[in-house]
Amino acid sequence: MIAEIITKILFLIAVIDPLGSVPVYLEATKHFDHKHKRKIAIRASFLASLILLFFILVGQIILEGMKVSLDAFQISGGVILFLFALTMIFGEGKPESEKHLIKDYKHVTIFPVAIPSIASPGAIMAVVLMTDNHLYTIQEQAITTGLVMLVIFLTMLLLIGANIVQQKIGEYGITVISKIMGLILASYAVQSILSGLKDFFVILK
Repeated sequence: MIAEIITKILFLIAVIDPLGSVPVYLEATKHFDHKHKRKIAIRASFLASLILLFFILVGQIILEGMKVSLDAFQISGGVILFLFALTMIFGEGKPESEKHLIKDYKHVTIFPVAIPSIASPGAIMAVVLMTDNHLYTIQEQAITTGLVMLVIFLTMLLLIGANIVQQKIGEYGITVISKIMGLILASYAVQSILSGLKDFFVILK
């Protein structure tokens, strides 16, 4: 049980990538004083947690309402996560790509800090997959939800101390860690695809 929780935490850290949000946050808040920076970190983390919680609660209901099978969802979700992971590994990296999204420095709390830096498309897809009603009990889903909130809380703490984090690790170090997280995410995505294909062909037999 403990090993499974640790595995989930590591995966959530990989997909949410708290360290990768630090340079984005610093760029987005460079025109604000310390007090406003702190508020943005707290509000953005809160908004991101609400977004992920929304998809945990109703994401699968929406998909099932569209008559999407569990196997199709696992395969498509795995493909999306895999493509997202590839952008983390081979792209210019999460920090740089999301810095380019900043056009209006007055409304950075929602975009790009909350979305897509913390609550990214990959994170949204991941939490829906990790709380599948057909695979996990209510207790397991509750634990996963709690872990999601924990990782976002850790992200918030990192953002509050963003200047110190960047000084200690450096932007290059953050990019390297982000790419390693991409490798972990890619492995999970492939596993999801293989599981979906396996179950699909079992049904066909």
